[in-house]
Amino acid sequence: MEAAIRSPAMINVVAVCGSLRKGSYHRGLIRAAMELSKESVNGLNIEYVDISPLPFLNTDLEVGGTYPPAVEAFREKIQQADCYLFASPEYNYSVTGPLKNAIDWASRPPNVWADKAAAIVSAGGGFGGGRSQYHLRQIGVYLDLHFINKPELFVKAFEKPVKFDSDGNLVDTATKEHLKEVLISLKRFTLRLQGKCE
Repeated sequence: MEAAIRSPAMINVVAVCGSLRKGSYHRGLIRAAMELSKESVNGLNIEYVDISPLPFLNTDLEVGGTYPPAVEAFREKIQQADCYLFASPEYNYSVTGPLKNAIDWASRPPNVWADKAAAIVSAGGGFGGGRSQYHLRQIGVYLDLHFINKPELFVKAFEKPVKFDSDGNLVDTATKEHLKEVLISLKRFTLRLQGKCE
């Protein structure tokens, strides 16, 4: 009797957005990634985790080895994930304050980011948010995160053709296809780090 063929386990992706604005293009990129994971990238389950409830990092809030409830919940989500998708806006050539705050909370002992795969997407002006991506990669060295190298996605949000609608939803077909390639690369790299094959 032949052994049953097992389908690959689902890869759980936590998506974190560095913008708190409801109509953010970065949240639109995450929504598009979630749709793509259901329609055309099998094996990925993307969960958006809101960082807005997190208090400002303050180690006085760490009591008896525990963290505030919102921080504990966030850290648990990060720890349980197989990999991460960062949507990182560029503010002053760097990542946003809210994103850095979330990163720092999850890096408090024990660092729950460590040894996981990650991808970054961004949207913006001339460089499409690219400087924030390169700074986030630098931060990731200390966190022991393993970012995919290719493909990179820097969406030039204000150039034609229109990339996003008035609600921040990604509408450009070519950008969606590029985002799909990012997700496929993230999936493959995650499996590779886990010692599995697709």
